[in-house]
Amino acid sequence: MKHQIKWIGMALVAVVLISFAKQQNRPTIYLIGDSTVKNSNKEYWGWGTLLPELLDTTRVRVENHAMAGRSTRTFVKEGRWARVDSLFRPGDFLLIQFGHNEGSKPDTSTQGYRGVLRGIGQDSIVLDWGNGKKEAVRTYGENLRRFVIEAKKKGVTPILLSMIPRNQWDNKGKVKRADKDFGLWAKQIAEEQGVAFLDLNSISADKYDQLGPETVKSSFFPGDHTHTNKDGARENALSVIEGFRRIKSQLVQYIK
Repeated sequence: MKHQIKWIGMALVAVVLISFAKQQNRPTIYLIGDSTVKNSNKEYWGWGTLLPELLDTTRVRVENHAMAGRSTRTFVKEGRWARVDSLFRPGDFLLIQFGHNEGSKPDTSTQGYRGVLRGIGQDSIVLDWGNGKKEAVRTYGENLRRFVIEAKKKGVTPILLSMIPRNQWDNKGKVKRADKDFGLWAKQIAEEQGVAFLDLNSISADKYDQLGPETVKSSFFPGDHTHTNKDGARENALSVIEGFRRIKSQLVQYIK
């Protein structure tokens, strides 16, 4: 009897250790982006905060490193990219969604602090901040290109996403798309680098078109035309899940 108890105890310990090892070896999905990915979780929410609810987090981790108000330029400038890059392990994933804060002309003013050059070229300008401080400002596409290349070097699988749609409509009653600028440039870099492009903008915009302007406004946008409430963030998180299926991502296996 004592031997049986001993063996049962050893078996239970082994099960616990195996379970712990599996938890430790889970891949991580890293998210980088702006306030539409991570917000205050009060009036406004980002979809990245709700994404873990839709995934089996016993098998995959989600780390949301997005930060409100950041562009691809300031995400790098403030050291946030270096932090994420230092955490990567082979087998991890990286979801990249920027675009909302890139549009201003890049300069040293408060308004131009976040701006980038338009397009996907490798051209750049150098800004002089005084006291010997200079900053090279690149195109939106080049910033994305560098994220992708550096992630791939670490054995990480990057996925480029187009930005969530704003609550802005054309004169035909359709949501304005991002397929002629930031969404297009993300798609072009994805194709160039041989990585997946998840057209979040289009998936969510199609839903908005079905609902109509009044319902979208009252259901998802409590204030401005960019930031959603929790229900809107959940809808965008569901669009990301739908995107995983459309691009046949390895992440499909982790969907609840």
